[in-house]
Amino acid sequence: MERNASAPGPGLGNGSSGATGGGGGGGGGEVAAAWAFGGVLSVMYVAGVTGNVYTLALLCRSGRSARGAPLSGSIASLALADLLYLCSIPFIVGTSVAQEWYFGELGCRVLLSLDLLTMHASIFTLTVMCTERYLAVTRPLATRRRARRFGKATAAAVWGLSLLLTLPMMLMVTLSRSGDGKHLCAPTWSPDAYRLYLTVLFSTSILAPGLIIGCLYTRLATTYLESQRNPPRKKEPRRSPRQKVLILVFTIVLVFWACFLPFWIWQLVPLYHGPLGLPPHTQKCINYLVTCLTYSNSCINPFLYTLLTRNYREYLRTRRSTFYRFTSSFRKRGNHLHCSWRRSTSSSTHCESGSEGLNMTTLRDCK
Repeated sequence: MERNASAPGPGLGNGSSGATGGGGGGGGGEVAAAWAFGGVLSVMYVAGVTGNVYTLALLCRSGRSARGAPLSGSIASLALADLLYLCSIPFIVGTSVAQEWYFGELGCRVLLSLDLLTMHASIFTLTVMCTERYLAVTRPLATRRRARRFGKATAAAVWGLSLLLTLPMMLMVTLSRSGDGKHLCAPTWSPDAYRLYLTVLFSTSILAPGLIIGCLYTRLATTYLESQRNPPRKKEPRRSPRQKVLILVFTIVLVFWACFLPFWIWQLVPLYHGPLGLPPHTQKCINYLVTCLTYSNSCINPFLYTLLTRNYREYLRTRRSTFYRFTSSFRKRGNHLHCSWRRSTSSSTHCESGSEGLNMTTLRDCK
């Protein structure tokens, strides 16, 4: 498949373009590159699937309290998106090694759409996570009530919007033959419409979420600096669990951008600049590189998810213990006031009635 005729799915669009592209005669070098590409992706597949399954198992093992937390639901959604994205690797490896597409038109539609679906579901979920962390810092009580009500609705909206953005690719991609007789998956729309669609996808997957997340973390940094200027009476540890959670969420976002931004640059620059004039073998190697980079995101994430889950559980335990200490002190204070009132009532009754003794049972209960 020619790269500029391929659909923009990070895995299949680039991988199959390198696998089925005709022309350029690299001979044994191209075959060796294709096999090396398939081997690297196979290792990523095993590592990524193992890590994401472990993350989901860790969340299930955490119990009902962890599953009810909003961040745990987001981590599960991210791990599921990574698993679905990794599921396209066996098809890409087979295509790159066989130098042909054997999965029909339905395979084109499903697999290319799956790339876009999981990519958008990941970045939208990360945006929701950053928003939740921002609200948890600025409005903690309101966040707890909102999380219980809208957690599942937010996840459904994230996947629904991702599917909506993917539908044009699912409907417009078709299977055809190139000049050398090889099968290729290509969109049926005009070059201008294709360029517009890719620009929209870049805006929804990179540009808009980047602006939102950047604004949120700028506000969080401002809030943190203000809290350092006016510290509370009881200082938190140098790096509290809440700060670790914020840092890890932002790290996951940075890893996503680092892995997917080169792919989008490689897709958009030729559409706006024109052909780059690179040899076909060089184009295929760059295709292989950006494809491996996008899949590496799904392999790195499970390690970050595991750290995030542990630190978030620590943060929840700290918050629960703080809330328990607050409610306990409030109850003790209420009991003390109630007992003082009962003592004063008993004393006044004793003075008015002239009785010989005080109600010792009441005083004993108040001690």
